[in-house]
Amino acid sequence: MSGLARPSNRVLVLFGATGDLASRKLFPGFFHLYREGLMPEDFRIIGSGRHSLGSDEDFRARINDALQRYGRGELDEHWDEFAARLSFVTSSAEDGTELARAITDAEAKIGAEGERLVYLSVPPGAMRDMVTMLGRSGIAEHCALVVEKPFGHDEASAKELNATLHSVLDEDSIYRIDHFLGKEAAQNILALRFANGLFEPVWNRDHVAYVQIDVPEALDIQGRAGFYEQTGAFRDMVVTHLLQILGIVALEPPSRIDAEAVHMERTKLFDAIRPLDRERVVFGQYEGYRDEAGVAEDSHVETFAAVEVWVDSWRWSGVPFYLRTGKSLAEGRRTVTIGFNNAPLRLFPDHTPERCVRPSELVFELSDDPQVRVEVQAKVPGPVLDLGRVALTLDVEQAFGGADGLEAYERLLHDVMLRERLLFTRSEQIERLWEVVAPVTDQPPELQPYAPGTWGPAAALNLPASPGWRLPDGNGGG
Repeated sequence: MSGLARPSNRVLVLFGATGDLASRKLFPGFFHLYREGLMPEDFRIIGSGRHSLGSDEDFRARINDALQRYGRGELDEHWDEFAARLSFVTSSAEDGTELARAITDAEAKIGAEGERLVYLSVPPGAMRDMVTMLGRSGIAEHCALVVEKPFGHDEASAKELNATLHSVLDEDSIYRIDHFLGKEAAQNILALRFANGLFEPVWNRDHVAYVQIDVPEALDIQGRAGFYEQTGAFRDMVVTHLLQILGIVALEPPSRIDAEAVHMERTKLFDAIRPLDRERVVFGQYEGYRDEAGVAEDSHVETFAAVEVWVDSWRWSGVPFYLRTGKSLAEGRRTVTIGFNNAPLRLFPDHTPERCVRPSELVFELSDDPQVRVEVQAKVPGPVLDLGRVALTLDVEQAFGGADGLEAYERLLHDVMLRERLLFTRSEQIERLWEVVAPVTDQPPELQPYAPGTWGPAAALNLPASPGWRLPDGNGGG
C-alpha cells in the first residue's frame, strides 16, 4: 500500500496466542500486513501461554488453520516465509524467564532496532499479575505494550490497573486498544467533518437534534459465557466502544490532527460528559440466556443496554446522545446517526403518522465497507407535490476505485509499530469514563427480559423522544 511506512525490525510477543482473538484477528492481521509489505523487513512473532503446544510446528499448524478460516485471502507463497518467523514459548504470570530469554535471542538474530511489541490478550483478572511479570522478567524494557479491553471493571480497578502499568512502563509506551477506533468508517467521521466546510458549521446544538450510536447484534453470546458472565453488555460495549465513538463524534476541533492535539480534546470532552442517570438507562436480558452453557441459572448479567448521555459543553448542551447495543436483537448493524433540527416553518402538508417522517439525518455505517448517507425529504415524481425520503449515498470503497483499506486491527497493530498513538486511549480518559458510568455500575437498573429477534425491552424503544430510534430503517426501531 503506497504511502504507508515500513516499521523497523523487531520481535512481537502475543500472550493469549491460542485464543479466539489471536485466531480471528491478530494473526490474520499480521499476515495481511506481511503480504502488503507493511511488516518489518525482518521480524519474529513469539506466541505465549500457560500450556505447552508440543512444538513450534504444532503452533504453526494452528496458525495455518486460523488463517484459512479467518484470513482475508487464500494462503500463498508468503505463508512459508511467514511461518518460519513463528514460534511458541510457555510462560505464566509467575515465571517469564524462558520467554524473556527467547525474546532476547530472537532480537539478536534479526538485529532488532525497533522496540518489541508485547500484546496482552489475557482475561481481565490476570492483567495486573501479567504486567508485574513483564517488569520483573525484563520483558517490559524497550517495549510497546498493547492492552486489550476491558480496562478494569470499575473506576477503582481501572486506577489500580493504570498504577500497575505505570510502575512498569511510561504512559507513552502503553497502547490501550479499541478496535472500533481503527475502523475506516470511524476515522471517516473525523475526515468528513473537519475537511469539509459543509458539515462543521452545523455540527452543534443549534442544528443537531440528537445523536444515536447504535450497535445491535443479531448473534447470541456464541459460547462466550465465561467472558460475558464477568463483563456484560454495558462494560463490554458501552463503556468501551460506544463511548469511544461518542468521543469522535462530539470532539471539539483540534488545532491539528495528531495524537497530542486530539487526545487533549478527547480528554476535555470526556470531562464534560454528565454522570449517567440510571433512570435513563435500560438493561435487558434475552430469553434463553440463562439456558446457555456456563451461565448461572439466576444470572443478572445484562445482554442489552440502552443509555442516554449528555455532554455539558457549549457545543452540545441540550443535545441527547443515545447509545444502544445488545445480543440476539433483530438485526446486526453498526450505525452512527446525526439527526438535524427540522426547518422552522412547515411549508409542505403534514405527512400521515404511518409515513413515520424523520428529520434530515447524516448516517455513518461503521461496517467493513464504509458508507455515509445524507437522508432527506424530496419531491416524489408525479403531478402532486408530495414528499418522500431519499438518501444521498457515498460508498467510500467504490468512490476510491475499490481501494481496500486496512482492517481495524491491522491498522492499529501497524500504528503501534510506528509509535502512532492517535487511535488509542489514555489512562485519564479511561478513568474518567468509569467515573461517568459509576451511577450505573454501582447500582444497575432492573433487568428487563426481551424475546430474541426483537429490538430489546419496550422501555428501551421509548428511551429517545419522537421519532425514536432510527433502526430499523424507516420506522424508528419499533
